[in-house]
Amino acid sequence: MSRLPLGVIGAGAWGRNHVRTAAALPEASLAAVCDADPRTRERLARQYPEALVTADVDACLDAVEAVIIASPARSHAELAQRAITRGIPCLVEKPFALDVGTAETVARLAGERDVPLLVGHLLLFHPAVERLRQMVHNGELGQVFYLYSLRVNLGQVRADENALWSFGPHDVSVALDLLGEAPVQVAAQGRSYLQAGIEDVVFLSMEFASGILAHVQMSWLDPHKERRLTVVGSRKMVEFDDMQPREKLRIYDKGVDRPPEYGSFGESLAIREGDIFIPKIANVEPLAAELSHFVRVARRAEPPRAAATDGVRVVQVLEAASRSLSQGGVPVRL
Repeated sequence: MSRLPLGVIGAGAWGRNHVRTAAALPEASLAAVCDADPRTRERLARQYPEALVTADVDACLDAVEAVIIASPARSHAELAQRAITRGIPCLVEKPFALDVGTAETVARLAGERDVPLLVGHLLLFHPAVERLRQMVHNGELGQVFYLYSLRVNLGQVRADENALWSFGPHDVSVALDLLGEAPVQVAAQGRSYLQAGIEDVVFLSMEFASGILAHVQMSWLDPHKERRLTVVGSRKMVEFDDMQPREKLRIYDKGVDRPPEYGSFGESLAIREGDIFIPKIANVEPLAAELSHFVRVARRAEPPRAAATDGVRVVQVLEAASRSLSQGGVPVRL
């Protein structure tokens, strides 16, 4: 099978990773890159002389059979609609859109035109998250009680989006994927310390109809760099620590048991301390796995793991959380 000509729109801080990964894919070729910055284009033209490097979106779309949209978030939806209208499959980076109405418009257009679309929920392609998903779905953890995640660092301070919209799509998409449901209520609190109106730190809580509670802490103003998710179940508990070079997943055979018969209240609940198991996780780059999947989606060889409807659901959560944030943490029902 011939290699699929891929294009990338936006080669900035994250888009450059898409360019690098697309150029290395055995099943695709980097056919075109579009970026507004002349210095970026000059560098890319030297690195990838066989690819078209341009500032013209239409010229980029003319040269490809599928496109990755990694431009600034405010342009994701508009560029996705331009690609879809031309029948070009697209991978739309997170956030899928900046409001629910726009997200629904993009999803509806892709459905009406029958154009394959993948949303850039990268962590769903992390081998540790895939293993965790299997454990949750096959009941290995028992009943899931709650989960919480931490995504903080002293890093890039953004002027075009707050910590919720910058970091939130990662953890919200994972929570919805693991639990197989959307929250019924969200609440968020945050503060703007460095720039007025742009929250540097956000605490998000999500409540699900099943009774599960999820909490996410996000900040680019923190002394630690942490990317951690903990899932607590009735039988086992799991920690995913993406900052660990090798032991990214730890499974704790711990819990609280209720014996079928007991003589006193003190005997009704018993702490169980079992083994800690560290499974071997495949050393696969999530972005490479995501782009390989996108090629198969573009060729209609398999359905998108993160479809347009998933993108809409995540934007629904973020939009509701933004309303809560603006009201000082008042819970908002979805």
